[in-house]
Amino acid sequence: MLVLLRGAARVFLLTAVVVAAAIALSACSPTFNWREIRLEAAPLQALMPCKPEVAQRNVPLAGSPTDLHLLACETGGLRFAIAWAGLDATAQVPHALAAWRSASLRAIAVRSEPGDEASTAWVVSVPGATQTLGVQASGQNPAGGSVETRAVYFARGTQVFQAAVYGEQLQAQAMEAFFGALRLPAP
Repeated sequence: MLVLLRGAARVFLLTAVVVAAAIALSACSPTFNWREIRLEAAPLQALMPCKPEVAQRNVPLAGSPTDLHLLACETGGLRFAIAWAGLDATAQVPHALAAWRSASLRAIAVRSEPGDEASTAWVVSVPGATQTLGVQASGQNPAGGSVETRAVYFARGTQVFQAAVYGEQLQAQAMEAFFGALRLPAP
């Protein structure tokens, strides 16, 4: 009987070790699995913390229907998005960036009036961009929960871009990695 208990104890101990190892290994898997993204139709280089989904839709931008391309993914309670579009003329760029910014703020129920940009302004630069407009704000998601966002709208030539992060609480390290990696290499 003592021999059986020893065998059972060994099996129990071995099972406990295997379970503990599995728990330890799963705890080591990174929440943010950063990967380099290079867009086919645009020169932007970026990092995404998860495998992005790809979408495209036609939206009104700068007064005309425009194909908007989007990469987005969610991890660690945050949604990361990169979007871009081509405009017909560089004269449309400032209006398009401002309109895009306003539409994004309205989407999270942040009410901003013309001239109220200072309350949500965020100073950010993107190497290679000729125009940049940053925003940070708190609001409500469509389900009524609280959401914070940080986004940058930028352009080079007739291409306009948005890089944004949304979440209940933004994480400084994730913001630094995401926004710090944005680059528009020399043509």
